[in-house]
Amino acid sequence: MKLTFLGACHEVTGSMILLEACNKKILIDCGMEQGVDVFENVELPITAGEIDYVLLTHAHIDHSGHLPLLVKNGFKGEIHSTDATADLCAVMLKDSAHIQEFEAEWRNRKNRRAGMEEYEPVYTMEDAIAAIEMFVPHFYKNKFTLCDGIEVNFIDAGHLLGSSSIEVWVTEENTTRKIVFSGDIGNLNQPIINDPEYIDTADYVIMESTYGNRNHGEKPDYIKELADILNRTFERGGNVVIPSFAVGRTQEMLYFFREIKERGLVKPQNFEVYVDSPLAIEATTIFKENSADCFDKETKSLLKQGINPLQFDGLKVSVTSEESKLINFNNSPKVILSASGMCEAGRIRHHLKHNLWRPESTVLFVGYQAVNSLGRKIYDGAASVKLFGETIEVRAEIKHLAGISGHADNNGLLKWIESFENKPEKVFVVHGDDEVMNDFTQQLSAKGFNVTAPYSGSVYNLISNQYEITTPPVPISKAYKSNSRTETVFGKLVAAGKRLLSVIEKNKDGANKDLAKFTSQIQSLCDKWDR
Repeated sequence: MKLTFLGACHEVTGSMILLEACNKKILIDCGMEQGVDVFENVELPITAGEIDYVLLTHAHIDHSGHLPLLVKNGFKGEIHSTDATADLCAVMLKDSAHIQEFEAEWRNRKNRRAGMEEYEPVYTMEDAIAAIEMFVPHFYKNKFTLCDGIEVNFIDAGHLLGSSSIEVWVTEENTTRKIVFSGDIGNLNQPIINDPEYIDTADYVIMESTYGNRNHGEKPDYIKELADILNRTFERGGNVVIPSFAVGRTQEMLYFFREIKERGLVKPQNFEVYVDSPLAIEATTIFKENSADCFDKETKSLLKQGINPLQFDGLKVSVTSEESKLINFNNSPKVILSASGMCEAGRIRHHLKHNLWRPESTVLFVGYQAVNSLGRKIYDGAASVKLFGETIEVRAEIKHLAGISGHADNNGLLKWIESFENKPEKVFVVHGDDEVMNDFTQQLSAKGFNVTAPYSGSVYNLISNQYEITTPPVPISKAYKSNSRTETVFGKLVAAGKRLLSVIEKNKDGANKDLAKFTSQIQSLCDKWDR
């Protein structure tokens, strides 16, 4: 009975943990790394075909985005999640596959002209569809038997439609351990969805720490702040451009705009709001279809009154690229909601190109901006940015809707972990920037928790309650951190080197004769390649 920590270790994205118990191999999340990576992640220590199940906390790509790759590599098991998560993944994984195929097509046009090798997409639409067909949906608080010796329950984490913390009970040889995976813990009082639910018992807890060293502050009056920004921008004759995550944040903004229009807080009252993201449009439909299990009391009350909380006069949607382009030829002041939320890809970059240089326009950030992302550079006050090879001066007003976040802050995280009636035997901190994780780990330790923040490749035995392997951090070398094929291969070589260190650690109690032989083989390999 052991855990192997693979992804989101001293980083925010790429969540993945391997649980081995009852002769089964179970992945908790299978996420894609996004934004800037700091540390190397070890390779999955088993083949994809050896994995029996995946338990998925929620649909965000940094938790689900490598499921199609898992299938491509041979996974044939079951993916268990909440029903709303399964519905969202049905569109999000297809969207991710489309991005992979589009990028491969774009790269191969360049490679063919340069006489270079063909670039293979990370995975294809066929892989994504195959993954979607493996989902087994569940309702919240509907405890079920995954296999002999393992029971599972999904608890509302309040982070995203369908998001969950996962309770896992494992029984081996008359010994039962309860493990809780927090997933992403939600912020309080978010529109539309429920607040996070709290769990009171666990032997082991694996918890996120995204906002582990800072608080959101007092809850602002989002409606008033948003209305003020719109009024000021529209008076100047500009547009309000909102880089918004297609799933979750876009729906929250629509909720706010409906109320603003209903209360007549902005002039002209008939201003138009464009949702320029096919994924956001599909996700909004899924939100409307999953109200029974996920919506909070206020949203359910609106629905009972026959009010669609995400629909209003002046709402426009853009599906095709042609419709998207036409938005920028409409001179009337308007709101443009477009993905991606960190401005790293997608249609938002075109809208920034058309609006960043206009002093009458406003770019409004409503979500987390990762370090070194384009969104973060603009938010931090860059005088100019590069878009499509062109230098664009930043003259627009740059605003941030303070306090709006789908993640619990430090106070929320502490409330969640302190809801356990007895302190768990061990708390593992994951899913946070390096400095944040270290700060939060120290804070929990000062409160009396037995806490650790493992690096990728660390293995923990849940029966003996101790590490079998503790891996050191391996920073990613900027020398090879690139998209080029040659440097990607070098990255794999570095990962292989890290695996070698892991294998060495596993053999620390081996016979002296075997260790001497192993040492000789490594030295010979080094002599061959030390040039």
